Amino acid sequence: MGTLPGRKDIPPWVKVPADLKDPEVLQVQTQLLEAMFGPAGSRIPYIEQVSKVMLELKVLESSGLTEVLVYGSYLYKLRAKWMLQSMAEWHRQRRERGMLKLEDAMKALQLGPWMK
Repeated sequence: MGTLPGRKDIPPWVKVPADLKDPEVLQVQTQLLEAMFGPAGSRIPYIEQVSKVMLELKVLESSGLTEVLVYGSYLYKLRAKWMLQSMAEWHRQRRERGMLKLEDAMKALQLGPWMK
């Protein structure tokens, strides 16, 4: 990835241009973004500050996934990527458990197949 991010407000802990050259990239289900980053990404500045990285999100149009690019020094990038992957997995599992509970509740109520 040779292009620098288009963001103008680069955090002070990110060294320009050294930390912007080779981001760590992970893909997250787009439906999990609000759970991870808050409404309209409101938690992103806090996550960036605590992790000492800069995040950039790129929606992949055809797949329902969003690329999260993590910029920063090598160790901070790896730690932040691991943390974000863990958060995504936790939220995915939580959502899945919620759907299973909903299915069980529907079965307990013996709703007909027309309700499913």
